[in-house]
Amino acid sequence: MTPQQIPVSTNTRAPDGRTNAYVLGSDDALLVDPATLTDDLHDVISDRHVGHVAVTHHHPDHVGAVAEAARTFDLTVWARAGHEREFAAATGVDPDRTFSPGETLPVADGVPVVDTPGHASEHVAFVVDDGLVSGDLAVAEGSVVVGTPGGDMRAYLSSLRRVHARAPDNLYPGHGPVVDDPRATCSRLIAHRLQRERTVGRAVTEEGAMTPDDIVDAAYEKDVSAVRDLARATVVAHLEKLAIEGQVRWDGERASPV
Repeated sequence: MTPQQIPVSTNTRAPDGRTNAYVLGSDDALLVDPATLTDDLHDVISDRHVGHVAVTHHHPDHVGAVAEAARTFDLTVWARAGHEREFAAATGVDPDRTFSPGETLPVADGVPVVDTPGHASEHVAFVVDDGLVSGDLAVAEGSVVVGTPGGDMRAYLSSLRRVHARAPDNLYPGHGPVVDDPRATCSRLIAHRLQRERTVGRAVTEEGAMTPDDIVDAAYEKDVSAVRDLARATVVAHLEKLAIEGQVRWDGERASPV
């Protein structure tokens, strides 16, 4: 079962302004991450006999058309167990059924679910024959935002390491092209996050930066004015990780050396 990727334009911060929806299977198939119900996606759903819809996580640029697709095609709506309220708030529709990581969805030819938190607490990936439909775990170029609220840097790094150990053939991401070198990509993203962690830590312990905005200025060499809110959220996620690990103090507003 190779997923069919259907990029759809939506309100996203991704560079190309699109989110990848996927259809898994050809009979009683599963629709994943419908951000917008475009004509192309509508046609694919009709042709592939889709019967179900699920999402990798609840961010708006992945769930925007869940309710419309479910209503239009009478789809069974799946949500992660324990996150039903957040799912309903994000999508505008209550789930019909729930799943947990480690289970196999009884759809298509069976779709196992893998826990991949970090970018979002409820984030999952779906197993296909040649890899994972991986949402916002990884991208072929650049990096993934892991920021507060909702992001957890420790969990994100653990998810990357677990996927690296699985060694899938491909990752089918939420944005951009298929990742055909998952282990190298996971290694690159881990190295990037750890390097950013070091610059954030040095900003606090060596340069005296205390507030997230001051740390952004000290930790980023490039101009991040266009994405300063994302950089700030990422810095806070790094501070939370560093504080848990006893490398800095962080009270939610200000950081200081240990």
